[in-house]
Amino acid sequence: MPADHNPMNVHYLQHVPFEGPGYIEPWLKKAGHSISATRLYEAGFKLPGVDTIDALIVMGGPMGVYDEHIYPWLLPEKAFIEDCIRSGRKVLGICLGAQLTAVCLGAKVHPAPNKEIGWFPVIPTPSSKTVPWLYELFRDKPVVFHWHGDQFGIPAGCVDLLSSAANINQAFYYNEKVIALQFHLEVTEKSMQLMLEHGAGELTVAPHVQTAGRISAETYYIEKCNRIMSAILDHWLG
Repeated sequence: MPADHNPMNVHYLQHVPFEGPGYIEPWLKKAGHSISATRLYEAGFKLPGVDTIDALIVMGGPMGVYDEHIYPWLLPEKAFIEDCIRSGRKVLGICLGAQLTAVCLGAKVHPAPNKEIGWFPVIPTPSSKTVPWLYELFRDKPVVFHWHGDQFGIPAGCVDLLSSAANINQAFYYNEKVIALQFHLEVTEKSMQLMLEHGAGELTVAPHVQTAGRISAETYYIEKCNRIMSAILDHWLG
């Protein structure tokens, strides 16, 4: 849990009802931060003024970053993320949120070499040692929860942090304020089950896609994921 800190206004963007902040929400409450949300799937959603928030968390979702013709809200969302980065707000992108952050920093997103769904380790890159606190969190190659078919490029000026056996570019660090994670450290048993229910059609037979049964049987990895998430939030908001 964080040391002494100033309470912050933390806003999150949610793309589908079944991919919320998970473990992050109780962590923020316990740390004394204020939480607000924009649920982009709701009619009449409103984005806050950038000057009213200190930090932005962009959650995951099954859509692609270029699907504006299906999800028109992607356009104002990208503009809002860009404004937050430009104005020095803290930004944490998770899964789709990481891909959107990459696009807002000038990188491209494309289909990943391998669809990756389930519990797989992530491996620190040599360049991750330039961010020692992040390197330490991942040096033992922790098993984390993945659910993605796309991959972001590493934006110019960013540190490429992690890879997996299936895919490179699993996380990047722009500066102490902007961090992007392709995987789900915020996972809880409830959020994992919701993703399994709503994404059942994606669980095809593939080298890096686990079965629903195996994913459900390996929930013992959640505690370590949440511990790493806690440490990242502590540094990011500290």
